[in-house]
Amino acid sequence: QVQLVESGGGLVQAGGSLRLSCAASERTFSIYPMGWFRQVPGKEREFVAVSDWSGGRTYYRDSLEGRFTISRDNAKNTVYLQMNSLKPEDTAVYYCAANSRPYSSSYYLREFDYATWGQGTQVTVSS
Repeated sequence: QVQLVESGGGLVQAGGSLRLSCAASERTFSIYPMGWFRQVPGKEREFVAVSDWSGGRTYYRDSLEGRFTISRDNAKNTVYLQMNSLKPEDTAVYYCAANSRPYSSSYYLREFDYATWGQGTQVTVSS
């Protein structure tokens, strides 16, 4: 089973940038759509962004498009989330997740569309 490990979180001032990485343990990850979600304490996990298996199609939460960019390097078994112009309300634990439909170019926006999750990385944006 593929394992996912996120990194790149931390503390940043409002207006700053961070790039999160999600490394997969197996090369087979490259054939699955990958998503990013985030969660704050007391709230449900919410969709952030998704990339199809090739990286050619991406989709974002409406409020984040233009500030966040998802990308992937299948040769390195890694998916990224570039976050710019960060706001305090972006503070959350960010999770990457792998869908289980190989070579799919569909968008998957719901938690139960994903079979494998990373442990999460904390992003804190100070005002």
